[in-house]
Amino acid sequence: MHAIPSTLTSQVKDFVITKNALSEVGFTLGGNWDYVHGSFDCALDDANKVWLRLPFNVTVGDLDSESQESDAEIQFNEPYVLKHVYNEGLDHEAQPRAMGALFDQFSDPVDSDDEIESHWIEQAKKKLASVEAIYPQ
Repeated sequence: MHAIPSTLTSQVKDFVITKNALSEVGFTLGGNWDYVHGSFDCALDDANKVWLRLPFNVTVGDLDSESQESDAEIQFNEPYVLKHVYNEGLDHEAQPRAMGALFDQFSDPVDSDDEIESHWIEQAKKKLASVEAIYPQ
């Protein structure tokens, strides 16, 4: 993980308006959201291993990813770049389990916090600049 200082940090925004605006520049609501925090994520590579993440906390209301009508407001935390290197192919150590199959569908990352090359950091800064242009300070 590599943090990137940003003018976006600490800004408070309407969730639905922000979600729609960020989707136009390639971001999606990260799958790790809940009712009080989450992130907007944008893949920086075609293999979906390097990501720019814009984390946030919900300051007003409740987060509902499906609703186009929400009173939720979010406050951005410091953006960062992360890189996940996953095992490719079959997991030969997997054990068949009926209930586990519902949860353990993917192999564990080889390195969930791999070193991030400087060109990815520069690409993330450019992408972040496009977001900061939407939300000037």
